[in-house]
Amino acid sequence: MPELNKDAQAVRKIAVFADVHGNYTALRAVLADAHRHHASDFWFLGDVLLPGPGSHEILEVLGQLGITSWPRGNWEDLLVGGHQKILDVTDPQRLYFTRQAMYQDQFLDAATYAKLAQLPLTVTHEVGGLTFRLSHNLPFKNYGQELIPTESQANFDQLLEPGVDVALYGHTHRQLVRYGSGGQLIVNPGTVGMAFANPGKVQHDLRAMYALLTVSDARISSVDLRKVEYDKNAELALAKRRGLPYYDLYQDQLLAGVGYTHNRPVLAAYAAAHGYLQEVDAYVNK
Repeated sequence: MPELNKDAQAVRKIAVFADVHGNYTALRAVLADAHRHHASDFWFLGDVLLPGPGSHEILEVLGQLGITSWPRGNWEDLLVGGHQKILDVTDPQRLYFTRQAMYQDQFLDAATYAKLAQLPLTVTHEVGGLTFRLSHNLPFKNYGQELIPTESQANFDQLLEPGVDVALYGHTHRQLVRYGSGGQLIVNPGTVGMAFANPGKVQHDLRAMYALLTVSDARISSVDLRKVEYDKNAELALAKRRGLPYYDLYQDQLLAGVGYTHNRPVLAAYAAAHGYLQEVDAYVNK
């Protein structure tokens, strides 16, 4: 019996999640599912806010989980840049992020923005004799498409510095389990709050995603890529109550998986139709 107790204590269930993107409703659903499956640890991989309506309450939830630092996502950089009014708002995409920062300014204080700006690009955890390296994308670059599932092995091997046993990354919003050239494990938990309409019947899924890793006896005994239903109408109701900018685009994102972040013509037309050009100009020049 003492040996059974010792083994039970050695087991760690780690909930790994990424790319919340301000979707508070999806985050709560993911965390509820992780608790039901007895997660003991929670690790986050960046892109915490925007374009959803969630704000300080998401940061408070992360703090309650013991997550005080995480790999800085590219949307953290864009939020901070918009708040600092240093983005080129003649670009409809950069105007989009600046208008989103205007929205977040009503909830976030200077200390929070400073914390987001100072987040590291990588975080390392040691669990069960294994070294885990967490990054949002590559360890030295939190943006780009080098790590989409169909990219080359050489790109993925960049996640694996000497001594790293398990690499965890987000950013692509697509779940993945694969191996490095040296047999190391690589996992992407997918996205909590910003699922895309990926091609094919297998990949198309708009549920909230995360990964549950079980660590026991200095090995990964299981990797469970989980998908969780959540109330999209409740999330949209929250967005409506809070006056979320670009609301209609957010609705398309949640209900159809259509992403507009890189669609400059749509962003430009929407900003012009809703008076965002004048609002952002006043914000930047205030």
